[in-house]
Amino acid sequence: MAEQPSMMEMLRQARDLQKKMKKIQKQVEKTEITASAGSDNAQVTVVVSGKLHVRSVTIDQSLVSRGDARLIQELVTNAVNAALEKAQEIMTEEMKKVTGGLNMPEDMF
Repeated sequence: MAEQPSMMEMLRQARDLQKKMKKIQKQVEKTEITASAGSDNAQVTVVVSGKLHVRSVTIDQSLVSRGDARLIQELVTNAVNAALEKAQEIMTEEMKKVTGGLNMPEDMF
C-alpha cells in the first residue's frame, strides 16, 4: 500500500500549484484575443485582453455609413461576447495544464 503524503508535503504541493496558477494568469492576462462579427466576419472586430478588458472595437466604415444602429449594436455585442468566451477558454485550458486536468471551479481562475 502506498504511503500517504504528509500534511507538510500536501501544503508544499498546494503552494507550488498556487504559484504556477498565478504565473499562468499573468501570462494569459498579457494575451490579446480577437473576435469578429458580420456578414463578411469583419464588419466589427473586437480585441480583449486575457484579463477580459476590451482593448479595441473596430467598426467597418461601410456599416457605419448605412446608419443601421441596431445591426451595429448586435454585431458589437456578438463580437465582444465571442472574444470574452475565447479568453475564458484560453484561461481554462492553461489552468488545466497546471492542475493536471483536475476539475477546478471556473470562478477559481
